[in-house]
Amino acid sequence: MEPVLCTPSLLFQSSPGKGTSHPPLCPPGIKCGGVLSAPSGSFSSPNFPGLYPYETECTWLIVVAEGSSVLLSFSHFELEYHTTCAYDYLQVYNGAARDRGNLLGTFCGHSPPPPFSSAWHVMAVVFRSDRHVAKRGFSAAYRKDACGGQLTGLSGEITSPRYPESYPNDAECRWSIGAPDGGAPLTLVFVDFQVEGGQGCGFDYVAVFDGPTASAPRLGRYCGSARPPRTVSSTPHLLILFKSDYNIGGRGFKAHFYSGECQEVFTAIKGNFSSPRYPNFYPNNLKCQWSIQLPPGYRVRIFFLDMDLEGRSSLTGGCDYDHVAAFDGGAENGSLLGQWCGQESPAPVTSPSNRVLLVLHTDRNTARRGFSITYVGVVPMNVSCTRTDFHIQIPVQFLAQLERNRIYLGTPSCAAQVVGRNFKIHTRFDTCGAESQKRNNTSVIISTLYIDFSAGDQEDIHQYEVQCEPKRKEASVTLITGSDPSRLSQAENLLDAQQREEEAMDIREVKSQDTSDIVFISICILAGLLMVIAVVGLVLL
Repeated sequence: MEPVLCTPSLLFQSSPGKGTSHPPLCPPGIKCGGVLSAPSGSFSSPNFPGLYPYETECTWLIVVAEGSSVLLSFSHFELEYHTTCAYDYLQVYNGAARDRGNLLGTFCGHSPPPPFSSAWHVMAVVFRSDRHVAKRGFSAAYRKDACGGQLTGLSGEITSPRYPESYPNDAECRWSIGAPDGGAPLTLVFVDFQVEGGQGCGFDYVAVFDGPTASAPRLGRYCGSARPPRTVSSTPHLLILFKSDYNIGGRGFKAHFYSGECQEVFTAIKGNFSSPRYPNFYPNNLKCQWSIQLPPGYRVRIFFLDMDLEGRSSLTGGCDYDHVAAFDGGAENGSLLGQWCGQESPAPVTSPSNRVLLVLHTDRNTARRGFSITYVGVVPMNVSCTRTDFHIQIPVQFLAQLERNRIYLGTPSCAAQVVGRNFKIHTRFDTCGAESQKRNNTSVIISTLYIDFSAGDQEDIHQYEVQCEPKRKEASVTLITGSDPSRLSQAENLLDAQQREEEAMDIREVKSQDTSDIVFISICILAGLLMVIAVVGLVLL
């Protein structure tokens, strides 16, 4: 929806169902604000360079051609000062919607705002004064930038001119990226790349520098059709330089950048993370990635502790605006495990493999609190039972850092033994804290398997419920708790087949189970014979 003009200032309205309007102040006789649609221009506070009026609100909406960005700079800046800019202030928004997630900054005092480059072809500037203390105000200029610019934010996207169409000849574009917190390194990932090739990349090329200027160390120079590797800066700045010569072009490139809390890789058996700025509102225009990479054989169990994202579309019923998605295999081309939005309470998700990628997308307006997630690596194990015994087998390679006494069933006295390349627990039902229960009108034997990952003063004990249905000789194991029992009281069936190399060992285990069955039957027959003898003896007496 187009913004609604208020004379003399501008009233922002967001898309239907996605926010509320903000009424402006319109003092009589004060003219300011409006829509600026020329490729370049300038604007200033009312009465500049004289003192600006009291109780005034002005909004300028800068709109340039689609596919371009807006470059904004300030030549003079003098507003009433306050530590939180609560009196007179100027705000810059990345887009048309006056939404907290679009806010690039709020400024006051005598220090001018830094230059800004919008993430798309629209930018908004809001000036407001209160009823006390007037200053000279500000003067600003803007221009359309077909490529390049100064970019800030937790994440963003850059593309070559006209992408995905062929880029123009004799082009030179520079993107200077600065992390918003001023201290976190930046990650640059190319998702598409096709630039004229040549020995030494002497014709068309993309160069990446570890700093804000081309005098910083060069991290790489790329051309051809091979995607450049993932690049991580050592400073909170990156410079991307694109140059093309006088002939032969290509499709160009598309790349994403991430900063700090917007992109992390987890390799620990358990962990937790949340959306940027959680529990405060997350920024708009984000694409954040969290990659969980556990050792082969593990699976990843994800628990959603809190979720508050923009809701579903009233038209499609889908998560078309802000959403978080999980992919198996560690890449966005993997199987989609789920996509969520709104204030949903998703059920725990378990990956088929040892790698999961979670991606957060946010659009241009309507930010919310975000989400909090914890995960636990599901230890691969093989559990079986007979009518009298539990058999548990865990390959040592998956718990190589643990002593055998850190793995026990019921009580520490029922610790695992190391047999070959496996931790093994073989116990009878009448030991190790097992108990009989009725579940779904079926008698089952229940015990708890403990795996103790504690280190130092930090307790970290994972618990699995082991269950056997003796009549059918069927066993299962469920994850009860991970690092936080109050949060992870969820169960999952983890009955897994053992690896091929251990099949022979499993066959021997089955044979031992059959032997236990024979012993059980023999005891029953002997008890019957003794009872018959006792009855006969009583009759004879």
